[in-house]
Amino acid sequence: METKDRVLQGAEELFFKYGIKSVTMDDIAKHLSISKKTIYQFYSDKNEIVDTLMKLKLEEDKIVIQQIHVEADNVITEVFGLMKHMSQMFAKLNPNLFYDLQKYHPESWKLFNTFKEDCIETMVENAIKKGVKDGLVRADINTKIIARLRMEEIQLGFNASVFPPDKYKIVDVQLELLDHFLHGICTLKGHKLINKYKQVTEEE
Repeated sequence: METKDRVLQGAEELFFKYGIKSVTMDDIAKHLSISKKTIYQFYSDKNEIVDTLMKLKLEEDKIVIQQIHVEADNVITEVFGLMKHMSQMFAKLNPNLFYDLQKYHPESWKLFNTFKEDCIETMVENAIKKGVKDGLVRADINTKIIARLRMEEIQLGFNASVFPPDKYKIVDVQLELLDHFLHGICTLKGHKLINKYKQVTEEE
């Protein structure tokens, strides 16, 4: 692995474990057993490392999310696939990472929001439309409005003033919001399929 890539990998390990704000260039250098001068040969500052990492992780996420979308039999399996992916991703993260991004790295946070709107929102809208055709999603909903609502729910889950990280785990908040969203848009047929995947039986 090239030194430039090793720096990204090392920084990612530290950011995921401790958050972004508390990690310094000295910490990254020490973690990799290289000099800080070596890091500066490739990255001008920590902010550039964060931005580069964000672009890389979003591209990786885009591939995974598109694969889930293509392989899913229906909107229910797609959402459960996303829930599984989110659980695995958030389980590795220090909750402060997202709050640090919003507060101290606005350009990276902007990249995340652009990705959310350009990639995820389009995929959600298409999944909802397919769900309507399959009889799993209510036909009386406005797909564009509901897809945008889903984006705002994701944003809400990262809002530290609403869900303080010392009281709520990001993964729990995001999964609960996603589950609530799914139940809200589905038909009775959809609810039965949800219960099948959750392996629970609810009284109708």
